[in-house]
Amino acid sequence: MVITHLGGEFIKIQFGDTVLAFNPISKDSKLPTAKFGADIVLSTINHPDMNGIDQVSFGDKKAFAVIGPGEYEIKGVFVKGLASQSSYGGEKLINTIYTVTLEGMNICFLGALDQPELPQEADEAIDEVDILFVPIGGEGVLAPAAAYKLAVSIGPKIIIPIHWSGVGAKDALKAFLKEASDSPKPETKLTLKKKDLEGKDADVVVLEKE
Repeated sequence: MVITHLGGEFIKIQFGDTVLAFNPISKDSKLPTAKFGADIVLSTINHPDMNGIDQVSFGDKKAFAVIGPGEYEIKGVFVKGLASQSSYGGEKLINTIYTVTLEGMNICFLGALDQPELPQEADEAIDEVDILFVPIGGEGVLAPAAAYKLAVSIGPKIIIPIHWSGVGAKDALKAFLKEASDSPKPETKLTLKKKDLEGKDADVVVLEKE
């Protein structure tokens, strides 16, 4: 599994020939976006910074769009969407938290969540998490301190902060790392196999914008 960060909350995950895109940036956004072919695209809120579904259908690949709560199985990939809320953009929006199982690893993508605690249904549905993507930028999503506290309570092996590159408060990443008492060297991409998770406990990984 190879994970790359494309700014904002735009995350690309590739395993073998299969590509997933989380919260792709729309061409209508003020943020710079990227275009590539994905098999599955997951959008957590209906906002130009995170709903650029057309950006990830390219060439022979037309992405299957997951855009709300429910259970999905696409090409052997199991996805669960859980309702929460966001105030990103200044209005109350439904934010969908996604859990995805890939290559024996459990991914949880919190999207534009602004609640310091998980809604009850999501809390009950989210079990063991290997890789957690958590928004840290404030301004409609979780602020750094609340983001770290929630992330640790979920109990992932790896925490990847999102919503700090190009969006959110200026020093959000610095504040988040201070909460974590950690200063990992930023990586351009993260390559993971199941065995790489052994011994990890809420380890923070910072992915630079590609």
